[in-house]
Amino acid sequence: MSMDTGLYRTELAGFAGVAHTLSGWFEKAKIGIRARLGLVWLSAILIVGAGMWMLLSGSASNTAESEPVRFAASAAGPSPVAVSALDKAPSSPKAAGASSVAGLRISSQSWRRGGLGSNALVTFTLRNRNDYAVKDIGINCAFTRKDGSHLTDRTRVIPDIVNMKSRRTFARFHVGFVNINASRAKCALVAASRI
Repeated sequence: MSMDTGLYRTELAGFAGVAHTLSGWFEKAKIGIRARLGLVWLSAILIVGAGMWMLLSGSASNTAESEPVRFAASAAGPSPVAVSALDKAPSSPKAAGASSVAGLRISSQSWRRGGLGSNALVTFTLRNRNDYAVKDIGINCAFTRKDGSHLTDRTRVIPDIVNMKSRRTFARFHVGFVNINASRAKCALVAASRI
Protein backbone atom coordinates (compact mmCIF):
# COMPACT_ATOMS: atom_id res chain seq x y z
CA MET A 1 0.00 0.00 0.00
CA SER A 2 1.44 3.36 -0.94
CA MET A 3 0.90 6.40 0.99
CA ASP A 4 -0.22 9.50 -0.88
CA THR A 5 0.11 12.84 0.83
CA GLY A 6 -1.30 14.89 -2.05
CA LEU A 7 1.53 17.38 -2.02
CA TYR A 8 1.65 17.55 -5.79
CA ARG A 9 -1.77 19.13 -5.82
CA THR A 10 -0.81 21.56 -3.07
CA GLU A 11 2.34 22.50 -4.89
CA LEU A 12 0.49 23.20 -8.11
CA ALA A 13 -2.21 25.06 -6.29
CA GLY A 14 0.48 26.89 -4.31
CA PHE A 15 2.32 28.10 -7.43
CA ALA A 16 -0.93 28.96 -9.12
CA GLY A 17 -2.01 30.85 -6.01
CA VAL A 18 1.31 32.67 -5.82
CA ALA A 19 1.11 33.53 -9.52
CA HIS A 20 -2.42 34.79 -9.05
CA THR A 21 -1.37 36.84 -6.02
CA LEU A 22 1.63 38.26 -7.92
CA SER A 23 -0.47 39.20 -10.92
CA GLY A 24 -2.91 41.02 -8.64
CA TRP A 25 -0.03 42.78 -6.93
CA PHE A 26 1.47 43.81 -10.28
CA GLU A 27 -1.86 45.28 -11.36
CA LYS A 28 -2.04 47.27 -8.15
CA ALA A 29 1.59 48.31 -8.57
CA LYS A 30 0.89 49.59 -12.10
CA ILE A 31 -1.80 51.83 -10.70
CA GLY A 32 0.57 52.96 -7.94
CA ILE A 33 3.38 53.63 -10.41
CA ARG A 34 1.05 55.60 -12.65
CA ALA A 35 -0.15 57.61 -9.66
CA ARG A 36 3.41 58.27 -8.49
CA LEU A 37 4.52 59.19 -12.00
CA GLY A 38 1.59 61.58 -12.28
CA LEU A 39 2.57 63.22 -8.97
CA VAL A 40 6.16 63.60 -10.14
CA TRP A 41 5.03 65.29 -13.38
CA LEU A 42 2.58 67.50 -11.52
CA SER A 43 5.24 68.67 -9.07
CA ALA A 44 7.70 69.31 -11.94
CA ILE A 45 5.10 71.39 -13.79
CA LEU A 46 4.32 73.37 -10.62
CA ILE A 47 8.02 74.08 -9.98
CA VAL A 48 8.61 75.23 -13.56
CA GLY A 49 5.45 77.34 -13.50
CA ALA A 50 6.42 79.00 -10.20
CA GLY A 51 9.90 79.73 -11.55
CA MET A 52 8.53 81.29 -14.72
CA TRP A 53 6.06 83.36 -12.73
CA MET A 54 8.86 84.68 -10.49
CA LEU A 55 11.02 85.57 -13.49
CA LEU A 56 8.27 87.24 -15.48
CA SER A 57 6.59 89.08 -12.62
CA GLY A 58 9.84 90.50 -11.25
CA SER A 59 11.49 91.48 -14.52
CA ALA A 60 8.94 94.14 -15.51
CA SER A 61 9.34 96.17 -12.32
CA ASN A 62 13.09 95.78 -11.84
CA THR A 63 14.22 98.25 -14.47
CA ALA A 64 17.03 100.63 -13.75
CA GLU A 65 17.10 104.11 -15.13
CA SER A 66 20.22 105.46 -16.79
CA GLU A 67 19.94 108.96 -15.38
CA PRO A 68 22.80 110.00 -13.10
CA VAL A 69 21.96 110.39 -9.45
CA ARG A 70 23.64 112.66 -6.92
CA PHE A 71 23.88 111.13 -3.48
CA ALA A 72 23.82 113.11 -0.27
CA ALA A 73 26.58 112.39 2.22
CA SER A 74 24.35 113.45 5.10
CA ALA A 75 20.86 114.71 5.74
CA ALA A 76 22.12 118.29 5.41
CA GLY A 77 23.19 117.81 1.79
CA PRO A 78 26.23 116.82 -0.20
CA SER A 79 29.61 117.52 1.30
CA PRO A 80 31.44 120.54 -0.16
CA VAL A 81 34.59 118.45 -0.63
CA ALA A 82 32.82 115.91 -2.86
CA VAL A 83 31.18 118.61 -4.96
CA SER A 84 34.41 120.58 -5.41
CA ALA A 85 36.33 117.42 -6.36
CA LEU A 86 33.76 116.61 -9.05
CA ASP A 87 33.62 120.13 -10.44
CA LYS A 88 37.37 120.74 -10.72
CA ALA A 89 39.58 119.38 -13.47
CA PRO A 90 42.50 117.18 -12.43
CA SER A 91 45.52 119.26 -11.47
CA SER A 92 48.08 116.45 -11.73
CA PRO A 93 48.35 112.93 -13.13
CA LYS A 94 47.74 111.57 -9.64
CA ALA A 95 44.64 113.67 -9.00
CA ALA A 96 41.84 112.67 -6.67
CA GLY A 97 39.79 109.60 -7.64
CA ALA A 98 36.56 111.55 -7.99
CA SER A 99 37.99 113.67 -10.81
CA SER A 100 38.59 110.51 -12.87
CA VAL A 101 34.83 109.97 -12.92
CA ALA A 102 34.40 112.97 -15.24
CA GLY A 103 35.12 110.93 -18.39
CA LEU A 104 33.24 107.84 -17.20
CA ARG A 105 29.55 107.22 -17.54
CA ILE A 106 27.08 104.37 -17.26
CA SER A 107 25.55 103.92 -20.70
CA SER A 108 23.02 101.21 -19.77
CA GLN A 109 21.97 99.48 -16.58
CA SER A 110 19.45 97.00 -15.25
CA TRP A 111 19.08 94.92 -12.13
CA ARG A 112 17.54 91.71 -10.92
CA ARG A 113 17.26 89.76 -7.72
CA GLY A 114 19.40 86.79 -6.83
CA GLY A 115 19.99 84.61 -3.79
CA LEU A 116 16.35 83.92 -2.93
CA GLY A 117 15.41 87.53 -3.65
CA SER A 118 17.66 89.27 -1.13
CA ASN A 119 20.67 90.09 -3.34
CA ALA A 120 20.83 92.82 -5.97
CA LEU A 121 22.62 91.83 -9.18
CA VAL A 122 23.28 94.83 -11.42
CA THR A 123 24.21 94.61 -15.10
CA PHE A 124 25.69 97.81 -16.50
CA THR A 125 28.00 99.11 -19.21
CA LEU A 126 30.74 101.61 -18.37
CA ARG A 127 32.00 103.92 -21.09
CA ASN A 128 35.45 105.50 -20.58
CA ARG A 129 35.96 108.58 -22.78
CA ASN A 130 39.18 109.57 -21.01
CA ASP A 131 42.69 109.41 -22.52
CA TYR A 132 43.73 107.06 -19.72
CA ALA A 133 42.54 103.79 -18.23
CA VAL A 134 40.77 103.67 -14.88
CA LYS A 135 40.45 101.05 -12.15
CA ASP A 136 38.90 100.69 -8.68
CA ILE A 137 35.65 102.21 -9.86
CA GLY A 138 33.21 103.08 -7.09
CA ILE A 139 29.53 102.63 -7.89
CA ASN A 140 26.61 103.64 -5.69
CA CYS A 141 23.13 102.23 -6.29
CA ALA A 142 19.99 103.72 -4.72
CA PHE A 143 16.99 101.40 -4.33
CA THR A 144 13.44 102.69 -4.11
CA ARG A 145 9.90 101.36 -3.77
CA LYS A 146 7.36 101.49 -6.61
CA ASP A 147 6.03 104.79 -5.26
CA GLY A 148 9.53 106.32 -5.43
CA SER A 149 10.28 106.42 -1.71
CA HIS A 150 13.92 105.71 -0.90
CA LEU A 151 14.83 102.38 0.73
CA THR A 152 18.58 101.89 0.76
CA ASP A 153 21.92 102.70 -0.88
CA ARG A 154 24.63 100.19 -1.68
CA THR A 155 28.19 101.14 -2.64
CA ARG A 156 30.74 98.75 -4.11
CA VAL A 157 34.20 99.07 -5.68
CA ILE A 158 34.88 97.35 -8.99
CA PRO A 159 38.55 96.32 -8.99
CA ASP A 160 38.69 95.74 -12.77
CA ILE A 161 40.26 98.03 -15.38
CA VAL A 162 38.36 99.92 -18.07
CA ASN A 163 40.77 100.88 -20.85
CA MET A 164 40.93 104.34 -22.39
CA LYS A 165 38.35 105.22 -25.06
CA SER A 166 36.48 101.95 -24.54
CA ARG A 167 33.46 100.43 -22.89
CA ARG A 168 33.07 97.41 -20.66
CA THR A 169 29.97 95.52 -19.55
CA PHE A 170 29.69 94.04 -16.08
CA ALA A 171 27.02 91.34 -15.98
CA ARG A 172 25.20 90.48 -12.75
CA PHE A 173 27.59 92.40 -10.50
CA HIS A 174 26.67 91.70 -6.86
CA VAL A 175 25.92 95.06 -5.25
CA GLY A 176 24.70 93.75 -1.90
CA PHE A 177 21.63 92.85 0.08
CA VAL A 178 18.48 94.85 -0.60
CA ASN A 179 15.10 95.26 0.98
CA ILE A 180 12.46 92.90 -0.39
CA ASN A 181 10.26 95.93 -1.23
CA ALA A 182 12.83 97.43 -3.61
CA SER A 183 11.52 97.67 -7.15
CA ARG A 184 13.75 100.28 -8.83
CA ALA A 185 17.46 101.03 -8.83
CA LYS A 186 19.56 103.97 -10.00
CA CYS A 187 23.31 103.54 -10.06
CA ALA A 188 25.90 106.30 -10.34
CA LEU A 189 29.68 106.45 -10.39
CA VAL A 190 31.27 108.01 -7.35
CA ALA A 191 35.02 107.36 -7.69
CA ALA A 192 37.71 105.90 -9.93
CA SER A 193 41.48 105.63 -9.88
CA ARG A 194 43.53 106.78 -12.84
CA ILE A 195 46.13 104.33 -14.15
